[in-house]
Amino acid sequence: MEKSKVYFTTFKATYKENLLQKLHRLMKTAGFENIDFTHKYAAIKIHFGEYGNLAFLRPNYAKVVADYVKELGGKPFLTDCNTLYVGSRKNALDHLETAYLNGFSPYQTGCHVIIGDGLKGTDEVLVPVDGEYVKEAKIGRAIMDADVFISLNHFKGHEMTGFGGAIKNIGMGCGSRAGKMEQHCEGKPFIKQKKCIRCGNCYRICAHGAPELSPESAVINTDKCVGCGRCLAVCPKDAIASAYTDSVAVLNRKMAEYSLAVTKDRPCFHISLICDVSPNCDCHSENDIPIIPNVGMLASFDPVALDVACADLSNKMPVISGSILSDNIKEAEENCCEHDHDHFNMTHPDTEWKTCIEHAVKIGLGTDQYELIEI
Repeated sequence: MEKSKVYFTTFKATYKENLLQKLHRLMKTAGFENIDFTHKYAAIKIHFGEYGNLAFLRPNYAKVVADYVKELGGKPFLTDCNTLYVGSRKNALDHLETAYLNGFSPYQTGCHVIIGDGLKGTDEVLVPVDGEYVKEAKIGRAIMDADVFISLNHFKGHEMTGFGGAIKNIGMGCGSRAGKMEQHCEGKPFIKQKKCIRCGNCYRICAHGAPELSPESAVINTDKCVGCGRCLAVCPKDAIASAYTDSVAVLNRKMAEYSLAVTKDRPCFHISLICDVSPNCDCHSENDIPIIPNVGMLASFDPVALDVACADLSNKMPVISGSILSDNIKEAEENCCEHDHDHFNMTHPDTEWKTCIEHAVKIGLGTDQYELIEI
């Protein structure tokens, strides 16, 4: 297979060109203008950051992308889908509030924010995939309604997938609540008995009669449950949760198949920034110190090649003293253990990001072979 081109530039800047101008030049050199944006809706998929987290991408970068789309005649909007877990982005109202508090307002970014899967995380489109694990991906409707798809990714560590890059931002990020549930587990929620107040909201919202309530208990009949996630959205005590039962390898493969559902049959472009490389996802309401120094900005039409290039560049970087990665390496050496020289596997030893890449190549999402072009 022919190598994909991945364009790269460092975070070095001069008085002649600041980082925002450099990002614009990176996109231009990578072929951004080859996409026809004229009168087209362009979804810019980004993570707005959980409230309390400070490692997410600055909105200034999003403005560069949005302004460039408008310059080329398109209609951009920033988007993400609601979360499966309890937090500051579990419904569209809280999600928008968090996005604005973190600086992603139309006045800062030059475009509006649309939560991809609607108010309660149920506004979805079933996209045929016919994959090994996913037959129909459940993707946020606003994302699928867009004519052009752009992913703007913060490359960092992740406690379940090893790292979060383009594929994670696309596959998991664009899934509706039911889509996220399908990727993480068998798609069936459960009720935390100590939190449940027997209000009946879950029973009333369910079209299949899955919640079964009595004065003494509340359970979800998994034989009736279809995994739509509506009950999670209406519970006032956050007593309903999803069981994370799949292995990390299956999660990674499902995520690749969801990414294919999002990107196939329309123009796509992908940008990754390797900066503030926190050990965990931006979904955390906190961020630990970075595991490696800042690396640079990358862009490609191939999300698989982009992720591999980001991982390779990151693994060449020194480890930051005092980080989780540094502590894990020190502990391995003290115990005379041979440690993994992959920074992301060493940060979270129970993860294996390469299973995602291997499956993504297998299903035709992209290639792991790339030519790195530094500008």
